[in-house]
Order: sequence, then C-alpha cells, then structure tokens
Amino acid sequence: MKYKVLLIITNQFIPMETQNTFYRSALLTALGATAILLIPLVAMQFSNEVTWDTADFVIAWVLLFGTGISYFFIASAMPENIKYKLAVALAVAANLLMIWVNLAVGIIGNEENPANLMYLAVPAAGIIGLFFSRLKPMGMYLTSIFMAIIVVIIAIITIVADLGFTPIISAFFAILFLGSALLFKDASREQEEKTSP
Repeated sequence: MKYKVLLIITNQFIPMETQNTFYRSALLTALGATAILLIPLVAMQFSNEVTWDTADFVIAWVLLFGTGISYFFIASAMPENIKYKLAVALAVAANLLMIWVNLAVGIIGNEENPANLMYLAVPAAGIIGLFFSRLKPMGMYLTSIFMAIIVVIIAIITIVADLGFTPIISAFFAILFLGSALLFKDASREQEEKTSP
C-alpha cells in the first residue's frame, strides 16, 4: 500500500522522463549521507571530544538523506532551469542548517530549550507549500517568503518574551529564505519568457 502511495506522489510531481534519474539520485544520496557520517565515526576513534551515540548517527543520516532527496525531488520539477535549482538548493540547505543548529546547540538558549520547537514551523510551512504550489516557481517563491516571515515572527516572539535570543541568527536564516525566494521569482520569469510566443 505504501509503495502505491509513493508511486502516486512521484507520478504527480515528477515528470516521467526524469523519474529514473530521481531514483538513481536517491540511491546516491543515501550513499553520500553514509559516506559523510564516516567522518565523525572515524573522528571518534582518535578524539574523545567527538561523542556521538547511535541516535546521533541515525538523526544525522535522516537529516542528510532528507535534505538530499528533497533537493532532487523538487529540482526534478524543472531540471533545465538553473535558477530554480539554485533556489531549491538554498532553501533546503537553510532548513538543514537551521534544524542542525537547533539540535546541536539550540538557537534560543540551548538545545534543551522548548522554545526552539517553534522553528519546526518553518520546514512544516515548506512542506505544505510544496503541495499547494505543485512545485511551480511562483508558488515556491511565495512558500520561501512565507518561511522567511515565520522566522521573523519567531524572532519577534523571542525578543518580546525575553527568551535570551540572538536576533542575528534569525536574520541570517530569513535572508537565506528571501534569497531563495528571489531566485524562484527569477526562475518563474525565465519560464514565462520561454513559454510566451
């Protein structure tokens, strides 16, 4: 049943001619995520400062694989549009970095501060935006703008509530999402120019 659902989703969003490439990219992403995690695994053998447990490796692998597969999934909607692919790369990288920082040290206070859970609204908004936009560049532009707005709202909440927050970090992530939005807008303009008579 779950494989049928996956096929329906894949057929809905990814053109048939690029699906084989997508599956190949998924395999390469899985191998790449595994290869990257060999670095901390080896480092643990030579340094006491690297103290990852099994859960850390599993979470890191899921994050890396999820980021890579998200990029290939979204970028496959417009494989010929470089600006679209750059916009996707910037958006997924911003989400990965934000989640990673939150898990490692926390953006608000430390990683144990429950206020950091507010940042989960950002990737959640991105996922919702993916389906409503159907991966169209203008819809993705609006999705990236919305993610930037959520980051700013979280920053305002933490400042007003005096949660010991550094606004520079949120400003950094907001700028990344706005940069992604501008690239999506350029990609939409290029698409319109190609399709216009």
